[in-house]
Amino acid sequence: MKHIVIIGGGIAGIETASALTDAGHWVTVIEKEAELGGKLNKWSYLFPDYTPADKVKNDLLSKCREKDFSILSKTEVRTIQRTNGKFYVETSGEQKLEADAVVVATGYELFDARRKEEYGYKIYDHVVTSADLEQMLLPDGDLTVAEGKTPKRIAFVHCVGSRDEKSGNHYCSKVCCITGVKQAIELKKRLPEAEIYCFYMDLRMYGKHFEEIYREAQEKYDIQFIRGRLSEASEKIDKSLLIKAEDTLAGRPLKMNVDLLVLLVGMEAGKGTASAATTCGIGCESSGFLKTADSFLQSNFSEKEGVFLAGSCTAPMSVNDTIVHARSAAMEVNNWLKKQ
Repeated sequence: MKHIVIIGGGIAGIETASALTDAGHWVTVIEKEAELGGKLNKWSYLFPDYTPADKVKNDLLSKCREKDFSILSKTEVRTIQRTNGKFYVETSGEQKLEADAVVVATGYELFDARRKEEYGYKIYDHVVTSADLEQMLLPDGDLTVAEGKTPKRIAFVHCVGSRDEKSGNHYCSKVCCITGVKQAIELKKRLPEAEIYCFYMDLRMYGKHFEEIYREAQEKYDIQFIRGRLSEASEKIDKSLLIKAEDTLAGRPLKMNVDLLVLLVGMEAGKGTASAATTCGIGCESSGFLKTADSFLQSNFSEKEGVFLAGSCTAPMSVNDTIVHARSAAMEVNNWLKKQ
């Protein structure tokens, strides 16, 4: 029986641990938070079929109860050394582990919308991020704004912190477009009288059923899509917002009053990923995400032998893509261990 240490107890970490345990290995998951599940703990419903995030999370966590692998929560990796083919891992809890392989599954962080000062996040009351809105969309969530007012006009801004020279993130975060469409539909179902506008650069409906959801948003829910970036938002005396943009298809400037502004924030490589790269001695892309040995045939391999990668620590991914990548990581680890 081989021992594998997995750094990160989110979607990728849990799924990798489950698959490796099924393959007959002993696994230890190291998670810095008190609770497993990662970002799933903060989402309401998942695209494309509005499955409750809690259902997916509970299905994943049931694997933790059914499978025999160890979990070290509220714990971080301090050092990793490799000697004579073995990894020696020391944690913040003073544990010392010996492993035959390491899997990095540290996930991502959301872009801090305060860096886009022109949109007024954490300055104006009626500006929220897509992550904030997910909490508001929970069954017991509160969709009212200041003084208990129900928003009558809502605007979404796509690509906040992605495909943006100013923020330093040149890449597409992949899931923001469909997240915005999903959330706009959810809002329309809850607030049928509301007008909803989505300001986008271009829409990237890459996945199964995504194009159909986008079409449904327009045809069934009358959600308006405007091609153009917002230049700024300012607060009025009643706490509503005046936003300025350009409709690039019509070629004209645009001003609009809205009751709620939603910023669709992209994915970034988090501090945990940078720390894991340093600790494991592996490389990062210019984006900050972890560098894979090969984009085509070795997307689960780092450039260091015995250190594998799983999930969105390598690039922005949906929940579905993350689970598939985690299963792939487990298979690659198992095959590699057989050859040792």
